[in-house]
Parts: sequence; C-alpha cells; structure tokens
Amino acid sequence: MLKAIPERARLSCAEKKGCEGVASNAGKITAREWAAIISVAAAAFIFNTSEFMPIGLLVDISADFGVNEATGGILITAYAWAVCLLSVPLMVATSRFSFRPLLLAVVGVFGVGQLCSALAPGYFPLMGARLIVACAHAIFWSIAPSIAACAVSLEHRSIALSAIVTGSSIAQILGLPLGRVIGLALGWRMTFACIAAFTVALLAVLFFAVPKMSAGEPFKVSQLPSLVKNPVLLSLFVGTAVIATAYYTGYSYVEPYLQQIGGLSDEAITTSLMMFGVAGVIGSFLFARFYVGKRRRYWYIRVSLAGVALALALMMPAALGGMGSVLAVFVLWGICGVSFNVAYQSEILRFAPPHAAAVATAIYSGIFNLGIGGGSAVGGAVSTAFGMGSVCFAGALIGAAAVAIACVFLIPAMRRTRPVE
Repeated sequence: MLKAIPERARLSCAEKKGCEGVASNAGKITAREWAAIISVAAAAFIFNTSEFMPIGLLVDISADFGVNEATGGILITAYAWAVCLLSVPLMVATSRFSFRPLLLAVVGVFGVGQLCSALAPGYFPLMGARLIVACAHAIFWSIAPSIAACAVSLEHRSIALSAIVTGSSIAQILGLPLGRVIGLALGWRMTFACIAAFTVALLAVLFFAVPKMSAGEPFKVSQLPSLVKNPVLLSLFVGTAVIATAYYTGYSYVEPYLQQIGGLSDEAITTSLMMFGVAGVIGSFLFARFYVGKRRRYWYIRVSLAGVALALALMMPAALGGMGSVLAVFVLWGICGVSFNVAYQSEILRFAPPHAAAVATAIYSGIFNLGIGGGSAVGGAVSTAFGMGSVCFAGALIGAAAVAIACVFLIPAMRRTRPVE
C-alpha cells in the first residue's frame, strides 16, 4: 500500500516523528536492519490476516451463533467503524510515546483480542473481542510505516516501506485462505487461537529485532481543518469512502455469494480468495510501472475505479459461469482494488503538507475503514431485502458513483492544485 510514496513524503513521515534513522553501511542493509524490516512486515501480515478473517469464516461463525449472514457481517462492520473512529484520536493520544514500546504494547493488545475471540462464548462477546483488536489495528497502521522507515538508513527506507506492502499482500495470498482452511478443518475458533499463538512468537521477535526509537512530535488537532480545506484531499477522502463502500459491499459477502449463487465448493472458494492476493501483487507492479506523469496518473485512477465497478457488475454472470470465470473477474477486481488504493495514498502524500502527512494518512485509513463498515452494512441490508444475488449489483452502482466523483471533482482539483514540494 505504501510502495510508491514519494521521497518527500517518506522523509516527512519519518523525520517528523523524531527518527534519525541508522547509520549508513556502504549501501548495504545490515542483518539487524533486515531483522527489523522482516519483523514489521510479519506484523503487517498478521494484522491484515486478522482484519478480514471473518470474511472467510462468515458462514461458520454465523451458523455457530445461530444468526444469518447479514447479522454475522456486522462483525466486519463494527470492526471497520471502530478503526474509522479511533484512528486519529488514538494516534493523537499516543504520539508522545516512543515507537518501540508502543509497538510492543499494540501487538500485545492485539494478541489478547485474538485469544478473547477464540474463547468468546457468544456473538456479542466475540464482537467485543474484535473491538479490542480494532483498537490495536488503528494504532498499528498509523505507526508501522514510520517504524519501518526508522529501522533502516535513509537510502533503504523505500525498501522498508515496500515490505509493509509485501506483508499485506501475502496476507491475502496465504493468510486469509490459510485461516479459512484451519477453520474448516478444526473450527473457526482454532483460527483465532492460531493467530494468538503466532502473535506471542511475533512479540518476542519484535522485542529483539526493532531498535530503540525516540518519541515523535505530538500531533495537534488544530492541524486537521487545513487538510479538509484542500480540494484534492477533500475529494480523495470522499472518493475513498465511496469506492471502499462499493468494494466491500461485494467482498464482505463473497463466501456466501459464491456458495449460494455459484454453487462453488469450499475448496474452490478458498482458491478464489487466494486470487485476490495474487492480483494485489500484480497490481503493485503495474502501479510502479505506469503511475508516472500527470496524464497517466489521471487515466490510471479512472481505469482502476472503473475496473472495480465492472468486476462487481460481472460477478453474477461469472458465478453462474463457473470457476474459470470467477477467477478472471477476481483478477480484475483485485488488481484494480490495489491500484486505486495505492494511487489514492500516493496522491494524499503528494498534496498533504509535510507537517500533516501522517495525520492525512491516518484520516485516509479511518475513512477507508468507514467504507469497509459501510460496504458490509449495505451488503447485509441488500441481501436481506433483495437476496444475495443483488449484493454485487449494489456494489457496482456505488462504484459507478466513485468513478463520477473522480472524474468530476478529484482530477480537475488535481489539475488546478500545485503539489507540495
């Protein structure tokens, strides 16, 4: 997600947080630096795996607690909206603490939340446990990029930040499908228990691998109004809420959708979910290759948004057409989903003032999770009122609105506004 952050944004993100980085080592990344990079990437992997775990286990969790899929989907909605509401407040509240102890505390809380999820005796206790995890999630994604950047020397910060992307993508390729396999074989509770066990090991690795880092400059609430007054940032924030809602209107219910509409087996659904992660890696390479120059950037945004809407519109015929057509649509959906995500983050950092780059990123994360929660809620409402077959069509209509916002407001604002140098 952070692969193409411009150098100015990378420096403002790290240096404004009291990070001087480590000494250069003749152009080479040291073993200690690699250990820090890999450990933070592993944390990104496990956090992303956990975030979307209920999607792959939605049917089993709902059946175990005697609720329908729409009610089960509220677990996704509540988690996402909690991250949305807590990202900026928690970032402001914790900005005075140094990175290393804050990271260890966040991962520890994350592990406790996973254990509580595995032991939850009912639906609402499980939701409470997921909200504990959401608090850890909100802080982690506000500090992870800076931690990765601070752990290495200046010339290696782009590699460190790219590791976050790799960890996130691998979570979709292996993490979510592996969790689903464990859930199908041993029960959904064992999936959360395995994450809790992995977190304990990860905590030990982070303790030894991540170097000490100084506390950063406190974030100020007074910085927030200037961000929403920027027409590009405002368009990006609004557009993010709409396209994320479109995306997760369909994606939140992809398991029951493929079961009920396509008649796919559990193994076929697991394979299909892996395709999202593979497509995400492809999308990151395409972004690095083609997201250059003003005209290319504008077209890239249009095409990626339109691709998400098109993929959602094609889900019904794809599901009825069998496994091959589903995989083809998932490739389009996954590539375009990663593409708009990285493009929007890149533009946020391009147009945000240096002193407020991290704040803008936290707002983006919060708004994106608002879209996740909104999409899950919309999908649940549509499936209840009109049936599961209408869910992706609803997502496609919302996606079309996101395309319109980009064409009418975002891209004209980008043409009129000078990026921050």
